[in-house]
Amino acid sequence: MTHAPSFDLQAAHRFFAADCFNRAWDLMDKTARTSEDDDEMLRLSLASHWHWTQRADCTPAYLSVGYWQTSRVFVLLKQPQNALHYAQLCLKLCAGEGVDPFYLGYAYEALARAESAAGNFDQAREYLTLAQVTLEKITDVEMRQPLMDDLATIPGM
Repeated sequence: MTHAPSFDLQAAHRFFAADCFNRAWDLMDKTARTSEDDDEMLRLSLASHWHWTQRADCTPAYLSVGYWQTSRVFVLLKQPQNALHYAQLCLKLCAGEGVDPFYLGYAYEALARAESAAGNFDQAREYLTLAQVTLEKITDVEMRQPLMDDLATIPGM
């Protein structure tokens, strides 16, 4: 039997969506992760994404960020097939009309990185090209720069 919580459930989802995302990001940036860190990084990324799905203000763009982060986590875990799966989910959410090119650019970045991790360098270059074309459509310099920086770090490109 489910009981109504004695706290603001939407506020809890807002908190945990952001907190888990940021804690996963901290582990992603850690230069010497342990296997326990890797497990925690994956759990946090998936938890963040789940909390986003529970939020009233959830949008396809926000969900795409969760898929993007999980794809990147799987690249770091050397699981390119899982990385490709989440990158493809990211693209699926971003490929529609009216989606900000920032999110689409990051979907292509995730696919390029995952394909590179899988050793599929021709496919990775194709996605990198699509990301670069999409990058040109981002007019806000503060939004363009992180994507440019991330594209420059894709191995083998």
